[in-house]
Amino acid sequence: MKNLLIRATARRRFALVLALVVGGGAMTLIVLPRGESPGAASSETPPAGRVPAEGVSAPPDAIPAPPPDVVAESAPGKQYAPMRIQITAIAASAPVDPLGLNRDGTLAVPSDFARAGWYTGRPPPGGTGPAIIVAHVDSKSGPAVFKRLRELKPGDEVRVTRADRSVVTFAVDRVESHPKKAFPTNAVYDPTPGATLRLITCGGSFDRKVGHYRENVIAFAHYTKLTPPPQGA
Repeated sequence: MKNLLIRATARRRFALVLALVVGGGAMTLIVLPRGESPGAASSETPPAGRVPAEGVSAPPDAIPAPPPDVVAESAPGKQYAPMRIQITAIAASAPVDPLGLNRDGTLAVPSDFARAGWYTGRPPPGGTGPAIIVAHVDSKSGPAVFKRLRELKPGDEVRVTRADRSVVTFAVDRVESHPKKAFPTNAVYDPTPGATLRLITCGGSFDRKVGHYRENVIAFAHYTKLTPPPQGA
């Protein structure tokens, strides 16, 4: 079984674990009450850093600045949940499901490797802040939605169709690959002054001893435009 695991702990906030299984399994977000330790999992998965709870804002000077020459803005009007993601540059297109929580605090996500998931603990794509979309890199049967995520280049477009049939477009700023021991939690989850997008999957070499990839691949992007719903929609 192949998996991606991101765990984030916070001293006075919620702690979050993002586990993306990329072969014959499921992807899970586990939210731990403040102050609670993830216990035995810590032996395999080093902390991924702090993740502010929903509704908790970082001090203004702690909010990451937008990339050079990027105007910090968000999609105007009401915000809607994402329904599909399309990335022409890497031939990726998939439905997007909301990542809600189960009774036990784990995140229920699609088990279908042809689908992506949006973490509802952060804004929908187009809303102010970092929208988080995750997907599998592959499965036992072949490539999955984010198989080629690492190939994205600055300027590549990511289009997200929302529930009202509007489309928000993002431009890729950069793609990073980090060992799981050094996951850039703040850069991924902390507030941003405008609408941003983070696409996450697993990457690097595959560790057969523990059954998962050694790294996380993360694409950072910023909002560029909103295409209204078709007339009559």
